[in-house]
Amino acid sequence: MSKSETLYGVHAVQAVLKSQPERVLSLMVLQGRSDQRVQKLLGLARQNGIAIEEASRKKMDALAADANHQGVIALARPGKQYDEHYLYELLDTLDEPPFFLVLDGVTDPHNLGACMRSADAAGVHAVIAPKDNAASLNPTARKVACGAAEVVPFIPVTNLARALTKLKERGVWVKGAAGEATDTIYSADLAGPLALVMGAEGAGLRRLTRETCDGLVKIPMAGTVSSLNVSVATGVFLFEAMRQRM
Repeated sequence: MSKSETLYGVHAVQAVLKSQPERVLSLMVLQGRSDQRVQKLLGLARQNGIAIEEASRKKMDALAADANHQGVIALARPGKQYDEHYLYELLDTLDEPPFFLVLDGVTDPHNLGACMRSADAAGVHAVIAPKDNAASLNPTARKVACGAAEVVPFIPVTNLARALTKLKERGVWVKGAAGEATDTIYSADLAGPLALVMGAEGAGLRRLTRETCDGLVKIPMAGTVSSLNVSVATGVFLFEAMRQRM
């Protein structure tokens, strides 16, 4: 029997029902819930012949490991898995300057999900991360991503520095985020082929990753705090790049 995955949260489930309904095996909704958002999901499920089950909160809490499922859970076939080879194929198909987000060891799935959401909103073509010692697209990350995880390719790579070097060989500029950088995101050129590298929570960029970057950029800070949460910083970086690219 093929493996399946559990998706929960209104936005994550709605995204897969809209973009890849063939993946959804069944839809579970909380007994007694009949608001407009759930009715929309039920309509999508019925249109695609997907089995619907009303379930108790106890059953749904257990299935979602007590996470906030918002009264909606979908059992689905796993989505497409991307690898490093796909990254270079993608480069060959783009008709605009490539725009990648690279997460160097972000381990919190909530931060990963928030970064995926910002990446989708800013028009990022793919999110790249190390296979090891980093968060994966688990149900928590997918829920926080609010549907972005179903449409933005997430590409785990075995050796991040090597992957960045290959991107550079293909004409992509690799810019790393670092608080000690001289250039700010407002003075740096972020409009061309770009891979923006964000460091892990607290630790920042790893040494080899930092050395592989073409340059480092920072967000100017006016207050007393020295840094931002990685998902917040990612949003600021991505939308400045998006502004420059428009």
